[in-house]
Amino acid sequence: MNIKITEVKSKKDLSLFVSFANKLYKNCDDYCPAIEFDEKNTFNTKKNPALEFSEFCNFLAWKDGKLVGRICALINNRANAHWNVKKVRFGWFDFIDDYEVSSALLDAAKNWGKEKGMEILNGPVGFTDFDHQGLLLEGFEYDSPMTSLYNFPYYVKHFEKYGLTKEADWVEYKVFIPDEIPEKMERISKIVTDRYHLKIDKVKSTKELIKKYGYTYFDVIDSTYQKLYNFQPLTQRQKEYYCKMYFPMLNFDFITIITNEQDEIVGVGIGMPDISVALRKCNGKLFPFGWFSVIKSLKSKKHEVIDLMLIAVREDYQNKGVNALFFHDQLKYFHKYGVKHAESSAILENNVKHLANWDYFETLQHKRRRAYIKPIE
Repeated sequence: MNIKITEVKSKKDLSLFVSFANKLYKNCDDYCPAIEFDEKNTFNTKKNPALEFSEFCNFLAWKDGKLVGRICALINNRANAHWNVKKVRFGWFDFIDDYEVSSALLDAAKNWGKEKGMEILNGPVGFTDFDHQGLLLEGFEYDSPMTSLYNFPYYVKHFEKYGLTKEADWVEYKVFIPDEIPEKMERISKIVTDRYHLKIDKVKSTKELIKKYGYTYFDVIDSTYQKLYNFQPLTQRQKEYYCKMYFPMLNFDFITIITNEQDEIVGVGIGMPDISVALRKCNGKLFPFGWFSVIKSLKSKKHEVIDLMLIAVREDYQNKGVNALFFHDQLKYFHKYGVKHAESSAILENNVKHLANWDYFETLQHKRRRAYIKPIE
């Protein structure tokens, strides 16, 4: 086998690692390039607080002196402790259509994990749920938003040939925006508001959000997601990090905060304009000129597509119709900005509570993705 696997040890190696996928998919119209600057920060122990309790090793694959693949092997010790498992995860896994390449990379990740006492190989996933996860199985012909993992169809046969099997599936929806607020949504929103004395707070900036609520909106997210796949409770530093990373990019018209009589946050809904077109133009490079296209896209007064990043309801307020308030609020802004459809986040196929959110809308379940596992022998 004429494949050489090397560890990423230098800044030059890391640059090759983070840019590989953008080069591999350069001519793929449906792929959304990763922002290389952010990717480098993900692997910076001084920047990414997940690395305070996680270990990782990045590998590159070479064939005849040419870079042909990459993989990140990682262990989230906090998540492993929460679930009482010994998983070595793999992510940032990209490769040419050559099984010798993909299997050599998976072997590198598996062996690294085995040396550290791990018993299960799991992926593609990241350090946390905020990283890309889930191999795309269906929907290759649809555009990939910034928040989603994209891969070529040939990846699937490589995973199966290696002996990886299904552990969890997610589905994604294309949600068509109605011209008017549905009568059922209007009715349920009023009942829920009156019965539980809830109100919507439209904060206008990150500064206002932090001043009024601190980071308690992340507590709601933790409460909602604690039973979901590979969950890891967020640390305070992670909350601050993700706030700093994502919130400056957001248009607060697409953020809905729901509070109770005690002014506690009981629900959070976050969407953002789809900027995949702008990222394709700059191929993930913000400097020197790529930032202009991204900012222009974010600040536009017209958005055909919105990415629904998350909806979270505090556990004691679930199953009470609170989700209707999110959409009742957001539809006004969808109409204002001319949104034609929204892209849902990836939803676990057995998460019936979240799947029920789309009962108000005409939808198309157009994507499916999967996390795989394999026992380490």
